[in-house]
Amino acid sequence: MALVKYNNNSLSAVTAASSLPTGAMTLIKEQTASSSATISFVDGTSDVVLDSTYPIYLFKFMSVHGSIDFRHLTFQGNVSGGSGYNETITSTAFEAKHDESGSAASLAYEADRDQAQGTDFQIIVQGAGADNDQASSGELWLFNPSSTTFVKHFIAQGTCSTDDNKTHILRTAGYFNLTGAIDEIQFKMSGGNIDAGTFKLYGIKDS
Repeated sequence: MALVKYNNNSLSAVTAASSLPTGAMTLIKEQTASSSATISFVDGTSDVVLDSTYPIYLFKFMSVHGSIDFRHLTFQGNVSGGSGYNETITSTAFEAKHDESGSAASLAYEADRDQAQGTDFQIIVQGAGADNDQASSGELWLFNPSSTTFVKHFIAQGTCSTDDNKTHILRTAGYFNLTGAIDEIQFKMSGGNIDAGTFKLYGIKDS
Protein backbone atom coordinates (compact mmCIF):
# COMPACT_ATOMS: atom_id res chain seq x y z
CA MET A 1 0.00 0.00 0.00
CA ALA A 2 1.46 3.38 -1.03
CA LEU A 3 2.10 6.01 1.64
CA VAL A 4 0.73 9.51 1.22
CA LYS A 5 3.56 12.00 1.74
CA TYR A 6 4.15 15.75 1.77
CA ASN A 7 7.71 16.95 1.03
CA ASN A 8 8.95 13.38 1.50
CA ASN A 9 7.44 13.14 5.01
CA SER A 10 4.54 10.90 5.93
CA LEU A 11 1.45 12.96 6.77
CA SER A 12 1.62 11.84 10.39
CA ALA A 13 5.03 13.55 10.69
CA VAL A 14 3.90 16.90 9.22
CA THR A 15 3.37 19.52 11.93
CA ALA A 16 2.84 22.52 9.64
CA ALA A 17 1.99 22.93 5.98
CA SER A 18 2.01 26.66 5.47
CA SER A 19 3.90 26.20 2.22
CA LEU A 20 1.46 23.79 0.61
CA PRO A 21 1.32 24.64 -3.10
CA THR A 22 -1.72 26.59 -4.21
CA GLY A 23 -3.80 25.61 -7.20
CA ALA A 24 -2.91 26.85 -10.66
CA MET A 25 -6.48 28.07 -11.31
CA THR A 26 -7.53 31.31 -9.64
CA LEU A 27 -11.09 32.61 -9.50
CA ILE A 28 -11.03 36.21 -10.71
CA LYS A 29 -14.68 37.23 -10.98
CA GLU A 30 -18.17 35.76 -10.63
CA GLN A 31 -21.29 37.34 -12.08
CA THR A 32 -24.92 36.30 -11.72
CA ALA A 33 -27.40 37.08 -14.48
CA SER A 34 -30.88 38.33 -13.68
CA SER A 35 -32.88 39.37 -16.76
CA SER A 36 -29.54 40.58 -18.15
CA ALA A 37 -29.10 41.64 -21.76
CA THR A 38 -25.36 40.90 -21.55
CA ILE A 39 -22.68 39.67 -19.16
CA SER A 40 -19.33 41.38 -19.71
CA PHE A 41 -15.83 40.84 -18.36
CA VAL A 42 -13.72 43.97 -18.92
CA ASP A 43 -10.10 44.16 -17.81
CA GLY A 44 -9.62 46.72 -15.06
CA THR A 45 -13.33 47.05 -14.32
CA SER A 46 -15.07 45.60 -11.25
CA ASP A 47 -11.96 43.63 -10.21
CA VAL A 48 -11.69 41.86 -13.58
CA VAL A 49 -8.22 40.82 -14.73
CA LEU A 50 -7.92 39.96 -18.43
CA ASP A 51 -4.34 40.82 -19.37
CA SER A 52 -0.83 39.35 -19.29
CA THR A 53 -1.23 38.22 -15.66
CA TYR A 54 -2.31 34.77 -16.91
CA PRO A 55 -1.57 33.03 -20.23
CA ILE A 56 -4.89 31.15 -20.13
CA TYR A 57 -8.33 32.36 -19.10
CA LEU A 58 -11.28 30.06 -18.45
CA PHE A 59 -14.90 31.19 -18.39
CA LYS A 60 -17.45 28.81 -16.87
CA PHE A 61 -21.17 29.32 -17.28
CA MET A 62 -23.70 27.36 -15.25
CA SER A 63 -27.50 26.99 -15.35
CA VAL A 64 -27.89 29.76 -17.92
CA HIS A 65 -31.59 30.21 -18.61
CA GLY A 66 -32.77 32.33 -21.54
CA SER A 67 -36.06 34.18 -21.84
CA ILE A 68 -36.97 32.86 -25.33
CA ASP A 69 -37.14 29.33 -26.76
CA PHE A 70 -34.52 28.17 -29.29
CA ARG A 71 -31.98 30.89 -28.69
CA HIS A 72 -28.20 30.51 -28.57
CA LEU A 73 -25.62 31.59 -26.01
CA THR A 74 -22.93 33.57 -27.81
CA PHE A 75 -19.75 35.54 -27.08
CA GLN A 76 -17.52 38.18 -28.65
CA GLY A 77 -14.49 40.24 -27.67
CA ASN A 78 -12.98 43.68 -27.94
CA VAL A 79 -9.38 44.40 -28.79
CA SER A 80 -7.69 46.75 -26.33
CA GLY A 81 -9.05 50.23 -26.97
CA GLY A 82 -11.84 48.86 -29.18
CA SER A 83 -15.61 48.85 -28.82
CA GLY A 84 -18.68 47.23 -30.31
CA TYR A 85 -17.75 43.57 -29.70
CA ASN A 86 -17.23 42.87 -33.40
CA GLU A 87 -13.73 41.45 -33.78
CA THR A 88 -12.89 39.18 -36.72
CA ILE A 89 -13.35 35.46 -35.97
CA THR A 90 -12.64 32.28 -37.91
CA SER A 91 -14.18 29.23 -36.22
CA THR A 92 -15.43 25.68 -36.60
CA ALA A 93 -18.10 23.67 -34.75
CA PHE A 94 -19.71 20.25 -34.45
CA GLU A 95 -22.63 18.96 -32.42
CA ALA A 96 -24.08 15.80 -30.90
CA LYS A 97 -27.66 15.44 -29.68
CA HIS A 98 -30.11 12.85 -28.36
CA ASP A 99 -33.77 13.23 -27.47
CA GLU A 100 -35.58 12.19 -24.30
CA SER A 101 -37.47 9.35 -26.01
CA GLY A 102 -34.24 7.78 -27.24
CA SER A 103 -35.56 7.73 -30.80
CA ALA A 104 -33.31 10.34 -32.38
CA ALA A 105 -29.58 10.95 -32.15
CA SER A 106 -26.99 12.60 -34.39
CA LEU A 107 -23.40 13.76 -34.68
CA ALA A 108 -22.63 16.35 -37.35
CA TYR A 109 -20.52 19.30 -38.43
CA GLU A 110 -22.42 22.57 -37.91
CA ALA A 111 -21.73 24.68 -40.99
CA ASP A 112 -24.19 27.37 -39.89
CA ARG A 113 -22.41 27.82 -36.55
CA ASP A 114 -18.92 28.57 -37.89
CA GLN A 115 -17.47 31.85 -39.10
CA ALA A 116 -14.96 32.64 -41.85
CA GLN A 117 -13.56 36.08 -41.08
CA GLY A 118 -16.90 37.01 -39.56
CA THR A 119 -17.62 39.63 -36.94
CA ASP A 120 -20.79 38.17 -35.43
CA PHE A 121 -21.10 36.92 -31.88
CA GLN A 122 -19.85 33.33 -31.87
CA ILE A 123 -22.42 30.66 -30.91
CA ILE A 124 -21.22 28.33 -28.14
CA VAL A 125 -24.59 26.85 -27.03
CA GLN A 126 -27.33 26.35 -29.57
CA GLY A 127 -31.07 25.80 -29.37
CA ALA A 128 -31.52 26.28 -25.63
CA GLY A 129 -35.05 25.88 -24.34
CA ALA A 130 -36.88 28.42 -22.19
CA ASP A 131 -39.05 26.02 -20.16
CA ASN A 132 -38.75 26.64 -16.43
CA ASP A 133 -36.46 23.64 -15.94
CA GLN A 134 -34.27 24.12 -19.04
CA ALA A 135 -30.80 25.67 -18.95
CA SER A 136 -27.29 25.63 -20.44
CA SER A 137 -23.84 25.05 -18.97
CA GLY A 138 -20.30 24.89 -20.31
CA GLU A 139 -16.96 26.63 -20.63
CA LEU A 140 -14.88 28.87 -22.86
CA TRP A 141 -11.07 28.76 -22.92
CA LEU A 142 -9.16 31.82 -24.15
CA PHE A 143 -5.42 31.45 -24.79
CA ASN A 144 -2.81 34.19 -24.43
CA PRO A 145 -5.24 37.07 -25.07
CA SER A 146 -2.60 39.71 -24.26
CA SER A 147 -0.27 38.63 -27.08
CA THR A 148 0.51 41.35 -29.62
CA THR A 149 2.20 38.85 -31.94
CA PHE A 150 -0.24 35.98 -32.50
CA VAL A 151 -3.94 35.45 -33.14
CA LYS A 152 -6.06 34.60 -30.06
CA HIS A 153 -7.28 31.01 -29.96
CA PHE A 154 -10.37 29.83 -28.11
CA ILE A 155 -12.09 26.51 -27.43
CA ALA A 156 -15.64 26.19 -26.12
CA GLN A 157 -18.06 23.44 -25.25
CA GLY A 158 -21.62 24.01 -24.18
CA THR A 159 -24.50 21.72 -23.38
CA CYS A 160 -28.18 22.46 -22.95
CA SER A 161 -31.67 21.04 -22.79
CA THR A 162 -33.14 22.22 -26.07
CA ASP A 163 -36.52 23.66 -26.90
CA ASP A 164 -37.50 20.29 -28.45
CA ASN A 165 -36.41 18.25 -25.39
CA LYS A 166 -33.02 17.02 -26.53
CA THR A 167 -29.71 16.94 -24.76
CA HIS A 168 -27.30 18.82 -26.97
CA ILE A 169 -23.58 19.54 -26.94
CA LEU A 170 -21.83 21.97 -29.26
CA ARG A 171 -18.03 22.00 -29.46
CA THR A 172 -16.49 25.09 -30.99
CA ALA A 173 -12.94 26.27 -31.67
CA GLY A 174 -11.40 29.16 -33.51
CA TYR A 175 -9.43 32.35 -33.21
CA PHE A 176 -9.74 36.11 -33.15
CA ASN A 177 -7.78 37.00 -36.28
CA LEU A 178 -5.91 39.98 -34.90
CA THR A 179 -2.61 40.69 -33.17
CA GLY A 180 -3.89 43.30 -30.71
CA ALA A 181 -4.61 42.24 -27.14
CA ILE A 182 -8.14 41.08 -26.33
CA ASP A 183 -9.14 42.56 -22.96
CA GLU A 184 -12.95 42.36 -23.00
CA ILE A 185 -15.31 39.39 -23.41
CA GLN A 186 -19.10 39.62 -23.54
CA PHE A 187 -21.79 36.92 -23.43
CA LYS A 188 -25.38 37.29 -24.60
CA MET A 189 -28.29 35.27 -25.95
CA SER A 190 -29.04 35.48 -29.67
CA GLY A 191 -32.45 36.85 -28.69
CA GLY A 192 -34.04 37.92 -25.44
CA ASN A 193 -32.29 38.16 -22.09
CA ILE A 194 -30.27 35.89 -19.85
CA ASP A 195 -32.92 35.40 -17.17
CA ALA A 196 -30.61 33.52 -14.81
CA GLY A 197 -27.19 31.90 -14.67
CA THR A 198 -23.74 32.12 -13.14
CA PHE A 199 -20.62 33.17 -15.06
CA LYS A 200 -17.14 32.71 -13.58
CA LEU A 201 -13.76 33.86 -14.88
CA TYR A 202 -10.58 32.02 -13.85
CA GLY A 203 -6.92 32.72 -14.59
CA ILE A 204 -4.65 29.73 -15.14
CA LYS A 205 -0.91 29.77 -14.54
CA ASP A 206 1.53 28.22 -17.01
CA SER A 207 3.61 26.55 -14.28
